[in-house]
Amino acid sequence: MGVHGLTSYVEGNQQFFTDLKLRNTHLVIDGCSLYFRLYFTTGLDQIRGGDYDAFAKVVQRFFDALSSCNVSPFVVFDGGMDETDKKFKTLRERAQSKIHEAHSLSRGSHGSVLPLLTREVFRQLLCELAVPLVQCISEADFEIASLAHQWRCPVLTNDSDFYIFDLCGGYLPMTFFEWDNVCSKASERYIPARRFTVNRFCSHFNHMNKQLLPLFAVITGNDYTHAKTTEMFFSRVELPIVPRRRGSQSNPRIEGFLRWLSAFTNPVAALEEVLEILGGKQKGNLRKQLTAGIQDYQLPPTSSLAHFFSNSQLQTYDPLKLPAALTSQPEWLLKRITSGSLPPLVLDVLVLRRAILIAQVENSRLPSSHEASLNIRKTIYGLLLLRNAMQGNAGRGQRGRGGGGMKRGALTEQAQRLSAPCFVEEYDRLELNLRRTTVEAQLPTHHPQLSLNTLDQVATSVKLKVLLGTLGVMEHVLQLVVPHLHLPVCVTYFWAHSSTPKPSHSLLQCVVLGLVYGELCRRKVMLEDPLHVCASTAKVCQRLDQLRINSAQRRGVDLGVAHSLSQWQSCMWAGIYLNQLLCFPLHEPRCAWLFSGTLLHGLEAALRGGHQAESLLAGAPDALQLYSTLLGAVQGFVPQDQAAHHTAPFPAAGTSRQRGQGRRQRGAGGRGRHSRRRGGVSASGDLNNRFGMLTCEDESDED
Repeated sequence: MGVHGLTSYVEGNQQFFTDLKLRNTHLVIDGCSLYFRLYFTTGLDQIRGGDYDAFAKVVQRFFDALSSCNVSPFVVFDGGMDETDKKFKTLRERAQSKIHEAHSLSRGSHGSVLPLLTREVFRQLLCELAVPLVQCISEADFEIASLAHQWRCPVLTNDSDFYIFDLCGGYLPMTFFEWDNVCSKASERYIPARRFTVNRFCSHFNHMNKQLLPLFAVITGNDYTHAKTTEMFFSRVELPIVPRRRGSQSNPRIEGFLRWLSAFTNPVAALEEVLEILGGKQKGNLRKQLTAGIQDYQLPPTSSLAHFFSNSQLQTYDPLKLPAALTSQPEWLLKRITSGSLPPLVLDVLVLRRAILIAQVENSRLPSSHEASLNIRKTIYGLLLLRNAMQGNAGRGQRGRGGGGMKRGALTEQAQRLSAPCFVEEYDRLELNLRRTTVEAQLPTHHPQLSLNTLDQVATSVKLKVLLGTLGVMEHVLQLVVPHLHLPVCVTYFWAHSSTPKPSHSLLQCVVLGLVYGELCRRKVMLEDPLHVCASTAKVCQRLDQLRINSAQRRGVDLGVAHSLSQWQSCMWAGIYLNQLLCFPLHEPRCAWLFSGTLLHGLEAALRGGHQAESLLAGAPDALQLYSTLLGAVQGFVPQDQAAHHTAPFPAAGTSRQRGQGRRQRGAGGRGRHSRRRGGVSASGDLNNRFGMLTCEDESDED
C-alpha cells in the first residue's frame, strides 16, 4: 500500500526514531523492497539490461552480514494483484511511469528501471543460501506485519504502511539500515539501524491513541483510497497551524492532521467526525469504504506464515481466505506458489486473467521486446486456463467416428463451454503508452490433453516434449550441452528465430560468449572444480571483463543491441516460468550467470569491431570447447562426429516464410508426416525414444 508523503515526513524527523544495534534476533524482511533497494543503491547497471552477476554478489554480502550478527532472516514476497482491483489504477500508473523511465534511460537521461530477471536471481540466491522464504497470494504487507507481530521482532522494509502497523519489535526503514557497516568485535557484532515504533511516534502528538493511526492512513491517502475522498476532506477540515522547527521535515497536511486527530480519545468518535465533514448522500458508502481501509491495519494475534516457516508441509492458507479462482486449484500448484517456485504471473492469470509486462530499456520506436516471447506466454496461459480442454477435445473427436460417436451438431453445452477460446488481458508498451491487448491462451500442440490438476504427475518425458516443442528445439541439439545450460540454449535458439528484427551473427556470438563467461565464473568459485585454480580460465575471464562497458556510462547506448538483448531476456523470463510451471523438465539455470548487460554490450562492440570470438577465449581449451558446443547448439546442429546420427540440421523456427509454409502444410493443430525430415518434431512413436535421450530428473518428485 503506502501512505502518501509519510515516508519523507517521518524520515525527515529523526526524533521519531531510536538507534538500534541489530543482533541476535529474528528479522522479517519484505523481499520485494529488499531486492529493489539492493539493486538501485549499489550502482548496478540499469541501462544495458542489468548485471546479475554483480547483483548476486551484493545479495550474498547482505546475508553474510546478517549471519555475522546472528540475525535470522525470514523473507516474504508479494504475490499477485489484489482480486478486488482496488489498486489496479495505481499499478497501471506505475507501469506507464516505468515505460517513460525506460525511454529516458535509453536516451542517456535519468530513470529507474529494475532489470527483468532481478527477482529470479534474488529468489535463487535465497534458496542457495538456505534463507527461509514464502510468497503470498497478493500484497505481502499485512502478512509481514502479522508475522512480526506474533514473533515480536523487527521488520525490514521500505513501505510507509509500517509507520501505521503497531509492532512491538519496530520497523527498520532500509534507508537507515547499515548492513554494509557491521560494527564491533566478532562476539559482539551488530548492524547499526534506526527503529521506529508507533508508541514513540504517538508520544510526539500529545500521546494520541495509536488506534487512530489507521484512520489517519486511510484519510491521508494510500494506494487503496480514492484521491477525491482525500482532497474533499482536506478542503473542508480546519487543521491546527503547524509551527516550523529547525532541522525537521515539514508537512503541514500530515502534521496538522495528526494534531487534529490527537484531540479524539478513540477511533469511533474520530471516524464519525470525519464522516460528518465529508457529509453528502454517499455517507453510508464512505463509512463502508473507510471502515474496510481501517481494517487492513488490524493485526491478528497469530500469523499463518509462522506455521509455514516452522513446518513448510502445513497448509499455508485458509481456503476460505483464498480468491475464488484459487479454491479449486490443485494442492501442488498452491504449494509451489507459496514456496516461490512459481511467479506472481501465475496468480495474476488464474485470479484475474491479466498480466502487466515489465518495461525494459529498449528502442521505443520498435514494438515491445515482449512480443518475442508471445508464443511462450500463450502456452503458459493455456496450461493455466484450459485444463479441462481435454474433455472438450474428446467430445469433438467423437463426433466424426460414425455410429459409435456423437451425432454431428450434438455437442453438449458443457463441451461448447470447454472448447470456447480463453483470453488473457495483457498490458504492455506501444510506443510510449501502456496498451491493453487480449492474448488467446493456447494448449501445447503436442499434448493438448494436459490438465493443470495433474500436471505434476505427468511423466517428465511428456513435459519435456511440451517445453521443447514450444521453444521449437529437438533434443538431439542438446546432447553435448551440460544439463544446467539446456534451457538457456533452447531459449537462445527460440530468440534467434522469433525476434524481429533478427539478431545479428555477432550478437548471437556475444550471447553465447556471455553464457561461456558465466559458466567459467560459476566453476571458478567452486572449490572442488578443476577450473578453481586454472590460470588460463582466470586469464580469459579477465580478458572478457576488460571489454565491459562502464555501468555508469549513460550515453552512447546502442539501442539496436539493447532492444535485441531485451528480447532475449523476455524469452528467458518466459522460458523459466514455463519450465517452472511444467515442474522442471529441464534443470533451472542459475540466472546470475546467464546475463551481464555491460559485458554483452562490450563484447558485441568488440566482435563488430573485428575481434574473433575464438581469439577472446584463446589459451583456455575448456572455454573454446564450451563455446563451440553452445554455438553449435543454438544454431541447431551438432558437430561433424555426430552427423551420422542426424541427417540434417534442425531449423526449428526457421524463417518467417518457412514457418508460414509449415503451418499451411501441417495445419494449425500439429506437425505433418514430413516434419522429421525437415527437422521438426515427429508425431510418430519415434518421438518418445528421441526425447527420452534427454530425460532429466523431475524435480517435482522431490517435493
